[in-house]
Amino acid sequence: MTSASVDLTLRDLSTRGAADAGCSTRLLDAPWDVDATDPGYGPGASMADPIPAGAPAQGEIPQEYRDASAEELDRRILAAKAALGDRALVLGHYYQRDEVIRYADYVGDSFQLATAAKARTEAEAIIFCGVHFMAETADLLSGPEQAVILPNLAAGCSMADMADIDQVEEAWEQLMEVYGGESEDADGLMPIIPVTYMNSSAALKGFVGRHGGIVCTSSNATTVLHWAFARGRRVLFFPDQHLGRNTAKAMGIGLEQMPMWNPRRPLGGNDAQGLLEAKVVLWHGFCSVHKRFTTAQIDKARAEHPGVRVIVHPECPMPVVDAADESGSTDVIRRAIEGAEEPTTFAIGTEINLVQRLAAAHPQHTIFCLDPVVCPCSTMYRIHPGYLAWVLESLLAGEVVNRITVGQDVAEPARLALERMLSAKPAPARTTTER
Repeated sequence: MTSASVDLTLRDLSTRGAADAGCSTRLLDAPWDVDATDPGYGPGASMADPIPAGAPAQGEIPQEYRDASAEELDRRILAAKAALGDRALVLGHYYQRDEVIRYADYVGDSFQLATAAKARTEAEAIIFCGVHFMAETADLLSGPEQAVILPNLAAGCSMADMADIDQVEEAWEQLMEVYGGESEDADGLMPIIPVTYMNSSAALKGFVGRHGGIVCTSSNATTVLHWAFARGRRVLFFPDQHLGRNTAKAMGIGLEQMPMWNPRRPLGGNDAQGLLEAKVVLWHGFCSVHKRFTTAQIDKARAEHPGVRVIVHPECPMPVVDAADESGSTDVIRRAIEGAEEPTTFAIGTEINLVQRLAAAHPQHTIFCLDPVVCPCSTMYRIHPGYLAWVLESLLAGEVVNRITVGQDVAEPARLALERMLSAKPAPARTTTER
């Protein structure tokens, strides 16, 4: 793959009459046309996931941005960024389309970008080219005078939406009935500690902060689980079952000690005895991008590319992580490729935009996505240069649009949970790539 652009790849497939090689031909539609249709996550990996009622929706943006050519949008974005200078900071997630990432001042994963926002105190506005929970985290960590902007309010996250605050509070009440309430035992341990993945709403980060819990990332989940087990007999891990299972299994916890909690069933579909014997209670959530990867794809890669190095994200299902050579966060994957001194063939199990960008940046290696179907993250794909031009030029005109704010009642305990995560981190924070 010579191009880092998923957009161009999709258009090339369409031109050659191979659009069915993608997961949806609607990926070629302008995102504002997708925004105007029935509520949903949009074309891409999450298109079949049910979206909660009341999920944020993007209103119509001015026609001039919808009609502008790529060349005109490029000119206007660059001009607005130059005029705004240090007043505006553009953050781009690794999974963002290349047509947007080219304008980012920093590129990284969700926590790296939130940390970058916290460090750039001179920025009046932080434009987060990612998804909703990421913008919320940036708002939690940035200064009160800084405005965090999400270019398209419809850029949510189906995994984050798989655990909402009402469901988690109900689950907690049921667990407290089984465990006898929130009180320490003779050894000074709580019956259960809540742990939420960074890929969750601010409300859930606030929940774990109120209940003695902590936030984790895909790169520090092991450290966080050790932190939690030093304080409690068990862990309630949400919303991603796969990260929780893969991390706990690597720590030596048996699968029989990791029951699944289905929020639509009494006791999550478990009996009281099973919950008493549990070490990690896993929430029934997942990432629709990483759920696409299979052991059959790994077998095929090994058959076609002897000596291939298979690296997958820990949000992948357990059999896929077990079959891979390595697993790790997006930053771990990036650094593994950058650190390979000899030409190497890599099969990568993570979002296609990052994989294609890595392939374009490291032509000495052969790098391909395990999933042969071009199917990006649905919600990351909702960010488009047209929206970026709109929010930047609105700032120039003195108007802040699409601001993301977290109420103080949620923000205070959510920051506490994030501070616990920072204090539990075993190594210095990863640095982002600065442009």
